[in-house]
Amino acid sequence: MTRFSPPSPFDSALRDALLVAVRAAADAARPLVGGGDGDAVDAAAVDALRIALAGVPADIRVVSGEGEKDDAPMLHPGERFGTGVGPALDLVVDPVDGTRLAAAGRPGAMAILAVAPRGSYADPGPAFYLDKLVHARSERPAGAASADPGLALDRSVEENLDRLAAAHGRPVSTLRVAVQRRPRNTAVADAVRAAGASLHEFEHGDIERVAHAAAPGGDLDLLLGIGGAPEGLLEAAIVRAHGGVMLARFAPQSTAERARIAGYTAGLAEDAVERGFVAAGGVVLAGLCAASALVVISPVTACALAPARTDLVLVDGASPDLVTAALTDG
Repeated sequence: MTRFSPPSPFDSALRDALLVAVRAAADAARPLVGGGDGDAVDAAAVDALRIALAGVPADIRVVSGEGEKDDAPMLHPGERFGTGVGPALDLVVDPVDGTRLAAAGRPGAMAILAVAPRGSYADPGPAFYLDKLVHARSERPAGAASADPGLALDRSVEENLDRLAAAHGRPVSTLRVAVQRRPRNTAVADAVRAAGASLHEFEHGDIERVAHAAAPGGDLDLLLGIGGAPEGLLEAAIVRAHGGVMLARFAPQSTAERARIAGYTAGLAEDAVERGFVAAGGVVLAGLCAASALVVISPVTACALAPARTDLVLVDGASPDLVTAALTDG
């Protein structure tokens, strides 16, 4: 199958500068791998990234910096970076995705950012969590009922799996489904098992799993469940780069978060609400990331990122031993 690679609107100088910035974050974090201090890992990466982003030939505005949910060091929404000369871009970034993995010396930690033309990203506002659904847009096999399986967040897990299996022309038992191992996702994991699909549970590293679910030839057929909202924008950029399918909706995990979201959406204009995460069936990929984004990744520990690569997903090759193909369990 030919991999989806749309034309890139990002020039080589911008690509090179962003790769330097992400590599600086990963290089700063790597000496702290296995030391048990996740905040130190994050702080080192944030400091290095701040310095390196200053020289990027663009006018960059941070939309999401990831750390607020975990009260970790972060780049703050609204901060500006770059030389100010060049394209106006919005930035979503996680200086180290998988901080706990890095602190424990385990695989799956990476520095990652994604830039898109100004105004391209949906604003999750005060949301910390999203309910997500991700899969590849595969070619229609002989005998398959439809090229578009029509999965939806308001369908049951069983129905979504039946639809995906029919689209692939395969039995449900051959589908591999990733669900993050959290109490909030227990019902989803149980439903995957009950339907007869193969369950891939994981503790951390949802960005890796999204890449494998969205990329043709990845190790996964589907990702389901509730995960971080800031990561969702990064994941949307990856899914768009592969021409995949992503749905998301708010999934508040506390009374306080629910109240924050209610207050936030009440103050939005109607068109912003429609583009946001509050539609009955969730927002589609075009709402999460409305234009092609450039994703840049540098591994901190070994990451299963080989399937993630496209023209719009740059994976740092400076440490090739840290870029693997197959996912590990756990």
